[in-house]
Amino acid sequence: MVLIFGGTTEGRAAVRTLDEAGSSYYYSTRGKTQQLECKHGTRINGEMDRKSIQDFCISHDIRLIVDAAHPFAENLHANIALISEELEIPVIRFERRYPEHDPSFIWCDSFDEAIRYLKRHSIRNLLALTGVQTIHKLHPYWSQYPCWFRILNREDSLQLAKKENFPREKLLFWQEGEDETALLEKIRPEAILTKESGESGFFREKTEAAKALHIPLLVIKRPPLPDSFYTVNGEHGLRYRVERLLPGFYPLRSGFTTGTCATAATKAALQGLLTGTVPTEATITLPNGEEVTLPVEQGFLNEDSCKCCVTKDAGDDPDVTHGRLICSEIRFNSSPEIRFLPGEGVGTVTLPGLGIPVGDPAINATPRAMMIREVERMIHQHKVDQGVDIRISVPEGSILAQKTFNPKLGITGGISIIGTSGIVRPFSTEAFINSIRKEIQVAKALGCKHIVINSGAKSENRLRERFPDLPPQAFIHYGNFIGETLKMAETEGIEKITMGIMIGKAIKLAEGHLDTHSKKVVMNKEFIRQIAKEVKSPSALIHSIADITLARELWTLFADSPAFFEKLIEYCYKYCLPQLCSSELEIILIQENN
Repeated sequence: MVLIFGGTTEGRAAVRTLDEAGSSYYYSTRGKTQQLECKHGTRINGEMDRKSIQDFCISHDIRLIVDAAHPFAENLHANIALISEELEIPVIRFERRYPEHDPSFIWCDSFDEAIRYLKRHSIRNLLALTGVQTIHKLHPYWSQYPCWFRILNREDSLQLAKKENFPREKLLFWQEGEDETALLEKIRPEAILTKESGESGFFREKTEAAKALHIPLLVIKRPPLPDSFYTVNGEHGLRYRVERLLPGFYPLRSGFTTGTCATAATKAALQGLLTGTVPTEATITLPNGEEVTLPVEQGFLNEDSCKCCVTKDAGDDPDVTHGRLICSEIRFNSSPEIRFLPGEGVGTVTLPGLGIPVGDPAINATPRAMMIREVERMIHQHKVDQGVDIRISVPEGSILAQKTFNPKLGITGGISIIGTSGIVRPFSTEAFINSIRKEIQVAKALGCKHIVINSGAKSENRLRERFPDLPPQAFIHYGNFIGETLKMAETEGIEKITMGIMIGKAIKLAEGHLDTHSKKVVMNKEFIRQIAKEVKSPSALIHSIADITLARELWTLFADSPAFFEKLIEYCYKYCLPQLCSSELEIILIQENN
């Protein structure tokens, strides 16, 4: 069982993430004001001290704690750390994302230090944005000098301010979307005090107005966290950690893309080249801004290069690269550029349409951007004025590539380094849909104005006989994603689309299901009877529909009734044509044997 400490934006994200598992958990908040739905979780309200946390963990068999509480909830973090050590329960800290420290701010380790600064610099009109819970900490200041406190307009906040005897007329109420500049111009504070609250705590919004008006800004640094906590700052990292610390909580494990692995290997290799020490792990940033840390399996440091490898962990996704080494070798070059060089087992692009220059290694746009970002950060930090050569390699990649779409896409000699989110979700539709998009783009780049979409190899073989003059790249598998494929073909400007469809999928499509996966929709015999009635089939024929078990039996049942199949195709057009604006559509119903 998992126990989440929340009450924050991160707590809300933790609930979303754990609800994906379908497993039970507990969600604890100090108050009752946070509105959210726990689909599989049980809410607990009320402050918990060390003993109550310990008792709860023992009585409810807690195996994992997720600390998503406010970064300044110091007592709670300390109690969680003690319980974790005593009961040997691992803790994942769901941390906020923080901008880098601005040197123009006055950074303070504590409220006492901030008060000393305020008094030393004779600041007599302060705006405190540190929250109602900190009124008592600033009492030595506001009891002597004018001070404004901005708080939430809630009864519990007002009562706490009243309990501390803070002047009611000096309270300001936070309003979403409020113009910070107008507020500052109205009260004209000599300084502003805030906490390092991170992006979800509106830190940037609080500080930008102060900088614009040249008002001194004091920032209380966030307190350090226990070293024993596993720290994540996003939903992908949280799920990944939960899967590995509490096996079985999620039915299937997620993993990392080849692009993420290549980026981690690249950062580790560059760090080794810059510092002379190869790291054992590398922390990188995903496209959504979340940081993840991957272990570095191998490192080889030479005089002018460094090579590091990361083992691809695809979770439970049936990925051909799972468990394989993704390696990156780094060298400096005399140009100012970051260059991607050919590497063993990484394919070479031979056809246009992939968004990668022909002749380049098959490293997609998102992984390239991820690697470039990490390299640029590091060479800036180390004040390096040289370019960098990146050579990604995958041992046995040329063999693995035969099990992928690469040969059809014109990528020869190896696999592609791919990934749009950086994360592999087990049996995800995202990867399949992206591969369809790439196939359409390649067909377009080759000048194909007409493509033939089909559900798989069997239907493709029939359609190739009908369209022998079309190149292989014009034949594209849609799997179950008919609607998505039609939309992508329209977006890419394909003039004519021929869709071949077997009768099982046609029945589902004709009823309006543009995703025909068997887990989402099954054959509806009542709908089949409806079509039969519309074409005035004999009553005996309509009654016999109840006895069929497979859709292909309809070919025999309605062998003498072509009107049934014509009406079926008519319904398919009804739901497919709205997906298109200008592309011409032809639908061909494919029989099993001819």
